[in-house]
Amino acid sequence: MLVSEFDYALPPELIAQHPAPHRTASRLLHLDAASGALRDLVFADFPSLLDARDVVVLNDTRVMKARLAGHKKSGGKIELLIERALGDREALALIKASHPPATGTEVLVGEIPIRIEGREGELYRVRFSQDIAGVLERLGAVPLPPYIRHAPQPDDAEHYQTVYAASPGAVAAPTAGLHFDAALLKRVEQRGAQVVKLTLHVGFGTFQPLRTDVVEEHRMHHERFSIPPATIAALAGKRVLAVGTTSLRALESSALKKDGETDLFIYPGFEFRVVNRLLTNFHLPKSTLLMLVCAFAGKENIFKAYRHAIEKRYRFFSYGDAMLIER
Repeated sequence: MLVSEFDYALPPELIAQHPAPHRTASRLLHLDAASGALRDLVFADFPSLLDARDVVVLNDTRVMKARLAGHKKSGGKIELLIERALGDREALALIKASHPPATGTEVLVGEIPIRIEGREGELYRVRFSQDIAGVLERLGAVPLPPYIRHAPQPDDAEHYQTVYAASPGAVAAPTAGLHFDAALLKRVEQRGAQVVKLTLHVGFGTFQPLRTDVVEEHRMHHERFSIPPATIAALAGKRVLAVGTTSLRALESSALKKDGETDLFIYPGFEFRVVNRLLTNFHLPKSTLLMLVCAFAGKENIFKAYRHAIEKRYRFFSYGDAMLIER
């Protein structure tokens, strides 16, 4: 398959630059993949689509203030995106600079020195002179996606985080979960559905475009995940509704006996073993996430749904509207 087969034209004004005024105020497009039928709903309708047959799986990862603006001692600007902490003071980072920094280079973020220890693929191993968690909290910025044009604002630290975020480690939000508030989650449970959690820390690869023309040649980045035994037990005999592609990838990775880290790439032809229903946002053209939803519901269904969403002026991407897909 060619990556170009997963392209579509999106009017730029439909790329949501800010969240809805209230978390549950977004719209919801319901796709029944068996029939291809579409329904225009609002997110407040979501609980009415559930009952005691359902288990709803949330990803409780917490977005770090992972973007650090710094400079070399020579004065050149440098930006670090902390992909994962390897200890209290050591981390892997994506680095943006006019020239790739050499091993041994010292970077200053504020007055805090950070040493470049070496290269590991696309990432750099870096050593902080203070504990990473404190530096990120004081000096870091929310790593908003590149298609959101404004600089991170104070309220992005709240809006670009799910209300149930608990386990720090992600550089991007599991955005399907941004539509929930505590009251709506309570309504889900009142419908008889069980709500369970897992953790998948979204990595830097979520921002990276495919660098091959052939879908099957693409290799995913590794992301850390963990699924509590109670969550696995809750799935038995239920309709499994994954909130977000990250929850889906963790569940399907677990079924394939991947443990701890996953580089699972889901594209058309993938055999789903766990997930029956998927709540997700609208995804970028030619992205791995668009390929995933095409695998889940069928490419023809998804492209029909996206054409409908564009015609009806749905809001796209991280701060945009939601879609519930039935297998």
